[in-house]
Amino acid sequence: MKRLLLGTLALVTPATAATAADLYTKARPAPPPVAPPLLFSWTGFYVGGNIGGGWENFNITDTRTGLSFGSNTRSAFIGGGQVGFNYQVNPFLVLGVEGFFDGIASNKNTGTGVVIPGIGLVRASEQPDWVSTAAGRIGFTGPGFDHWLFYAKGGGGWVQASATVNTPLATFSESRTASGWMAGGGIEWAFAPNWTARIDYQFIGLENTTIAPRFLVDTLTTRSADVQTLTVGVNYLFNWGIGAPVVSRY
Repeated sequence: MKRLLLGTLALVTPATAATAADLYTKARPAPPPVAPPLLFSWTGFYVGGNIGGGWENFNITDTRTGLSFGSNTRSAFIGGGQVGFNYQVNPFLVLGVEGFFDGIASNKNTGTGVVIPGIGLVRASEQPDWVSTAAGRIGFTGPGFDHWLFYAKGGGGWVQASATVNTPLATFSESRTASGWMAGGGIEWAFAPNWTARIDYQFIGLENTTIAPRFLVDTLTTRSADVQTLTVGVNYLFNWGIGAPVVSRY
């Protein structure tokens, strides 16, 4: 009987030890989870410069007679800078604000001549000197193309122009600033941790403005004026972190 019990214990003990070893092996902690990759972060202030082209469209009319000096379109080289702030709400959405200022280099001309009764041949034209905008931006990015930002923007715009009026009596010039609304958009590419390049377009619709030469009995009005800009630029981004984590939902 004793031999039978000892034999049974001898068989059970290795099996029990093997089971305990298996339980110990299964109870070992799992390796720590791999951290999700970081996306490029668009959050932060930025400042940069730009160059490109500008186009102004306008129509000047004589207020008293209604005579038109014709529609004019003027193109010019522009250059300046921009400053703004981005806040990346999530891996897909970026909100921001931006200020833009460019000088405009264009040649003056005498404009189309119109004979105004009581005055004679009058030539009127205007030349934009600078353009500035203030806008809110909404941008779209995401995993897989987090170094790219596609954005739309809208806000207000201001254009200073120098008006020139030539008459048989004298020549008159004045500078004035017209305001209006702005809409546009662009594409921005982060080619380095703190550097981005962009292509930007803006359309600025301006209010009617009045030219009042001192020697005329009436005034001239600039109507249906707008300015368009298309620029390429580079920004330095003072971002607030290396990147934003990828967000996964299960």
